[in-house]
Amino acid sequence: MDVQTNLFILFSFVVVTFLVLDLAYFNRQNHKIEFKPALYQSLFWVAVSLIFGFLISIYMGNEMAVEFISAYITEKMLSVDNLFVIMLIFSFFNLEEKYHHRVLFWGILGAIVFRAIFIGVGAYIINQFYWVLYIFGIILFYTGIKLLRDKKEEHINFHDNKIIKAAHKYLPFTANHHNGKFFCRENGKFMFTSLFLIMLLVEGTDIVFAVDSIPAAFSISQNLFIVFTSNVFAIMGLRALFFLIENILHRFHHLQKGLAVILIFIGLKMLSGIFGLHVSAFVSFGIIIFALGSSMILSVIFPKKI
Repeated sequence: MDVQTNLFILFSFVVVTFLVLDLAYFNRQNHKIEFKPALYQSLFWVAVSLIFGFLISIYMGNEMAVEFISAYITEKMLSVDNLFVIMLIFSFFNLEEKYHHRVLFWGILGAIVFRAIFIGVGAYIINQFYWVLYIFGIILFYTGIKLLRDKKEEHINFHDNKIIKAAHKYLPFTANHHNGKFFCRENGKFMFTSLFLIMLLVEGTDIVFAVDSIPAAFSISQNLFIVFTSNVFAIMGLRALFFLIENILHRFHHLQKGLAVILIFIGLKMLSGIFGLHVSAFVSFGIIIFALGSSMILSVIFPKKI
């Protein structure tokens, strides 16, 4: 087996092992995730991702490692916007905190499956029609400009959501959570719980965000291994990040602008290929880090007015 296959086996072992441990051991019972455990989990996944990047550097070269870290950081930043919408969903449905982890676990597990499908399809399309990368570039550039100009909605009426309307049209629902179950029986009838509906919304949210995040990853690297592993590592740390930043997200209000700059840059980077220009992985990494760091520093220096 080649080096990339061996690294992928290691990656799969780590991800599957901790998913099983998370569900079967650490979080068997529904409970609120406190700040300290969330901090440890978040640091753990960042450390594991960096170690994996170091292994890529040793066995596949520095440029591949920089592409992995760049894609990973970009996915992490995009995840922050994703988390903001998930917080709105939980708030809108008044979901008890003890159920947050369960919804996020299964939502993220589904996200990994959908990302694998989208990335596989994306890689095939790019391999057959390379010019699709330029369409990705236009999408990312437009999204970045829109993100610069838009303000986050702090209140969204999810009753008008198409996923909710379709779910209620085709599936029988009960208003109860039934102690964290997604399915139940009421009066002898098979029913879906409100928790399942919330999970569908979380899943749908990730699919929408994947429209931006996957082209962003492909703009940094066209290596399927790099794109998939960076995506999954970013997603794996998403649950811990949710509980970690739930109460401090508002302090970094300029992160959206930093993300917008990154999307505009990588969109332009993809379009530069039309003119035969090439931006190295190291330059891309520097710009991504600068945009992330600057947005966080500016958020601290110029706090949001309450």
